[in-house]
Amino acid sequence: MSNFRIEHDFLGEKEIPNEAYYGIQTLRALENFNITCIPISKEPLLIQAFGYVKKAAALTNQECGVLKPEKADAICKACDELIAGKYVDQFVTDMIQGGAGTSVNMNVNEVIANIGLEMLGYAKGDYDHLHPNNHVNFSQSTNDAYPTAFRLALYIKIGHFIEALSKLEKAFDAKSEEFKTVLKMGRTQLQDAVPMTLGAEFHGFSTTIKEDIQRLEEARLLICEINMGATAIGTSINAPEGYPQIVTKYLKDLTGIPVVLAEDLIEATCDTGAYVQLSGILKRTAVKVSKICNDLRLLSSGPRAGINEINLPRMQPGSSIMPGKVNPVIPEVVNQTAYYVIGADVTITMAAEAGQLQLNVMEPVIAFSLFSSLSYMTNACHTLTDKCVVGITANEEICKNMVMNSIGIVTSLNPILGYEAVSSIAKEALNTGKSVHQITVLERGLISQEKWDEIFSIENLLHPKFISN
Repeated sequence: MSNFRIEHDFLGEKEIPNEAYYGIQTLRALENFNITCIPISKEPLLIQAFGYVKKAAALTNQECGVLKPEKADAICKACDELIAGKYVDQFVTDMIQGGAGTSVNMNVNEVIANIGLEMLGYAKGDYDHLHPNNHVNFSQSTNDAYPTAFRLALYIKIGHFIEALSKLEKAFDAKSEEFKTVLKMGRTQLQDAVPMTLGAEFHGFSTTIKEDIQRLEEARLLICEINMGATAIGTSINAPEGYPQIVTKYLKDLTGIPVVLAEDLIEATCDTGAYVQLSGILKRTAVKVSKICNDLRLLSSGPRAGINEINLPRMQPGSSIMPGKVNPVIPEVVNQTAYYVIGADVTITMAAEAGQLQLNVMEPVIAFSLFSSLSYMTNACHTLTDKCVVGITANEEICKNMVMNSIGIVTSLNPILGYEAVSSIAKEALNTGKSVHQITVLERGLISQEKWDEIFSIENLLHPKFISN
């Protein structure tokens, strides 16, 4: 018995391994596109999403009276297998390919057809009984099925990223409470500024992440607009009357995702604005998280020749030559992840711009870039939370001593002594190394010790109030 079956398309015939559930068009894609070496099987959410799309299409076609119940039932049962996470290894096409996703769509159509054929008691490849194009792809085009599945998967992935960000935000918020009485020096342009608390600094980290969670929730709603029923370019050619509305309702019911049908299917088929906006928010979030990681690295620098206000968890030896050195490897890896996302945003921007006329043929690289960016940042945020933020400790005495030895505290004397006099104190302190207290109270007698104690009490430094003569 042969280990292969013969399948044909309008370009000719090819041998397909008998054990394979994909068919000839998938094999052609496998031969043509060896780009990332990352098959779509590495994005199981996309496969699951396609299962929902094809099932909704089959149910709609049956309801519209254009697909026989036994064929619709076989397609739906095959789709249920994909939704359950089975047959993932049969999705072999590269994440980046030419053809606007046609290879992915046909990979799905062929696998569903062959699973359905076996359920009906026929051999794989016996497409007279259940055909990838005529039945599984009925009333569809790659140009509506692919972006719809893409958006369903994106919706879930954005949700996972929001969960990771929420976890990180809560970790920073918990640290802000833990450090709320730790006095430290605030800095601007890497120079001493005015006192603050370490808790307030960490609360700022929490707030900036919370803002981006809100932006992601907004972008997630944009992803819910789909173009199912648009078929090739938005004219709904080859789709029965009412199909777009019915298939959208089935998708909403099957997935629980609040999908809505685009008002203008021609515009929706060629527009990729929602992806650009989502990518921009991902870049914004990556930049902000990376900035926080830079701050964590600075605040933990040293330990003896740096700022050393906080301690990061010691994760691994930091050098092959310097004994005892420990590096901030977790913030570093998050920085690098952010740089990837920033670069992916440029790719998405250029790919969206390149969508000429009625279709954006570059959507596969948009999908690859958004999927990878969301996955990598989700992993990075979990790593930052679990392996860094929850284990951060404060060096409280070092923080306090930096405040009291800083020239920056002279700013609190402005309301009493005026800017010129305070500038003179700062200049002398800088030139001589004397403390602000020594110059102001002990040598110049500009204010009393009692007034100094009032201004520079821990309570007033933590919660400043206006103090004058």
